[in-house]
Amino acid sequence: MSDQNKPLINTTRRQALGLFALGASGVVLSGLPVFSRAMAQDKSAKGQLTVGFSQEPTVFNPHMPHIEVDEGIHFSIFDPLFYVDEKGAFVAALAAEVPTVENGGISADGLNWKVKLRDDVKWHDGKPFTAEDVKFTLELLVDPNFRSWRKTGHEFVRDLTVVSPTEITWKMEKPFAPYPSILASTFMTPKHLLGAEADRNTAAYNNAPVGTGAFKWKERFAGDYILLEANTDYFGDGPHVERLIYKYVPDLNVLYTQFKTGDIDVVGLQWITPDHYDEAKDISGKVVNVVPGSTIESLSFNMERPQFKDPAVREALYAAIDKQSIIEALYYGLPTPTESYVPQQSFYYNPDLPKHEYSIEKAKKLLDDAGWVAGADGVRAKDGVKLAFTCSTTAGNHIREQVQQYMQQSFKDIGVEMTISNLPPAVMWGDYWMLSKFDSVIVGLDFLTGPDPDTSDFFRSTSSPAKGGSGQNTWQFANKEVDDLLAKGGGLFVPEERKAVYLKIQEIMRKEMPLLPLFQYATVRGHKQGIENVKPNVNTRIDTWNVATWHLA
Repeated sequence: MSDQNKPLINTTRRQALGLFALGASGVVLSGLPVFSRAMAQDKSAKGQLTVGFSQEPTVFNPHMPHIEVDEGIHFSIFDPLFYVDEKGAFVAALAAEVPTVENGGISADGLNWKVKLRDDVKWHDGKPFTAEDVKFTLELLVDPNFRSWRKTGHEFVRDLTVVSPTEITWKMEKPFAPYPSILASTFMTPKHLLGAEADRNTAAYNNAPVGTGAFKWKERFAGDYILLEANTDYFGDGPHVERLIYKYVPDLNVLYTQFKTGDIDVVGLQWITPDHYDEAKDISGKVVNVVPGSTIESLSFNMERPQFKDPAVREALYAAIDKQSIIEALYYGLPTPTESYVPQQSFYYNPDLPKHEYSIEKAKKLLDDAGWVAGADGVRAKDGVKLAFTCSTTAGNHIREQVQQYMQQSFKDIGVEMTISNLPPAVMWGDYWMLSKFDSVIVGLDFLTGPDPDTSDFFRSTSSPAKGGSGQNTWQFANKEVDDLLAKGGGLFVPEERKAVYLKIQEIMRKEMPLLPLFQYATVRGHKQGIENVKPNVNTRIDTWNVATWHLA
């Protein structure tokens, strides 16, 4: 694996002591701005690029509940203060430099922050970007009247003070090690526009966003495409194309065909399916590579459904899944089986979790011992609860649909009835997923925030939107020990000390199994030859993290 593709940084204790200043911020690596003013003067934007997505972006306010595909648009229109590059380094964007202990941006105890901003950034409507916008954004995320996608970390921010248009300070209620990674995925939004809206949940802005990014919102044809145009006043490198089109193609076979014919220049989420890899890698004029990903595919449960409250049921279903055959037969052996939600290249990955054992007999015995008895129709039941449920995923993903059929047959063999009920992506990953309206789902998720192991958004009991929380705990999973460990891990800064906490969380999740981990992605990425600077980055959730710098040779 090359350094370029090496996922997730592994900081040693010696490095941590130097970078965190004996337990400070958690920010690592360079504070140098990636965007030079010389670069910003070259605006040779020409032509257009079309990026294909098999899921439709539908959430354009980056602070409302959303999924990975929506961030493809967010990275094009908005900027964070700093971001994480493909090597795991924090790099300045709207900030003039990444705040560190060394440059005075963060106090040695991690409690006091000072962020200096660039003075040459404008919103797409021409208004200047200032520290007032940073203050507004951070306050919006914890506004109890706003449907925020993430309060984790931001909830500890106190005393936000605008010192000048280019400087803002705040204090942390307590040190929180994941906060730099959270800030790196927090896009800034304009106070003068969104702040003027009476209800920010239903604001007109949410469907016609204005940012500071390399591309401006132009138009959207729902169910078809989104057109963005170059921001010629962009402060950074790029944009290098005049028009950027995000095309929605729900059928993965059609997505691949349009890539072959040249209708799509870059295959984005969910990329080229493994069954097309042998052909794709030899297509003239295309660049096709297998790229390790941080996404974990799982069968996920709604833990509030009575069928899944019995741990024996979840364990039996896991035993009845022939993971290896699924990987080999349907994914051509490209992905790697896993027992954890943490990517295997991460410093925090736990390699000692119990290994999955495919055994129909074991699955039957688990259910027998737990008192689930087959009825006249062959479907088991206990205490009036029938062991039957629906399984959903995105319609048009033909490989996942085949996986469902594999599972459906295996589950039938152990007396479990699984009904397949797939939905269009915009419906599937909307309230159906976010508000836990499903029974079970086959889904691929990136659980970490950049290289940071914190999963409070996913596993903390207060992070379930269906229960009024803010986060992505769509399983409605609740475990006090996990809550306590997440709180402990967030207060530790040296990786070796944090590691023990996150190894333990992985043990608990493997035992409790609100999700059954299937494999870690290895994705087949493709783009037209001559498109430069398309770089995979496992520290972000979407391919277009650096779309501003894409250009035609």
